[in-house]
Amino acid sequence: MPSVRVFIENEAGSDVKHHHDEVRLIPTMVERVQAAFPYPYGFIPGTVAPDADAVDCFVITDRPLRTGDVVAGEVIGLMEQTDAGGANHNVLVVLPGDPLPDLEALREQLARFIVAVFRGLPGRESVAGRLRPVEDALAYLAECTPPSGPDASPRRRRGA
Repeated sequence: MPSVRVFIENEAGSDVKHHHDEVRLIPTMVERVQAAFPYPYGFIPGTVAPDADAVDCFVITDRPLRTGDVVAGEVIGLMEQTDAGGANHNVLVVLPGDPLPDLEALREQLARFIVAVFRGLPGRESVAGRLRPVEDALAYLAECTPPSGPDASPRRRRGA
């Protein structure tokens, strides 16, 4: 399976959402959200998604990962998500050696989280879509990787 590097912003089981400068990887803001993250959540440095942030990523693992950790993960799919009217998809990865999850159960769990995380916050409502295969995740990553690589200018995080 293809591997990507993931910067962990938010810990599984926590309703504290950390925001980081995506180039320098330093904290910029912390907020509470309406639901605890089901898995470690972060972004793939050096990418630029349609929302102008780095590509968001869930690391599907029971291993404890902490805010600020950087891990290598194997791409297993893409969870469609829209918020504030635009695409904000999440690449899904597993850690090397971890088993592949039941994808249908995972889709349902992530869909519940995506809808609940910003419920009631104006302009931040999210809608979950399909769970797409690894080939679609890789195509999305290719579209979101600028030729200049990780030297893109700093951006402020805003999505889930």
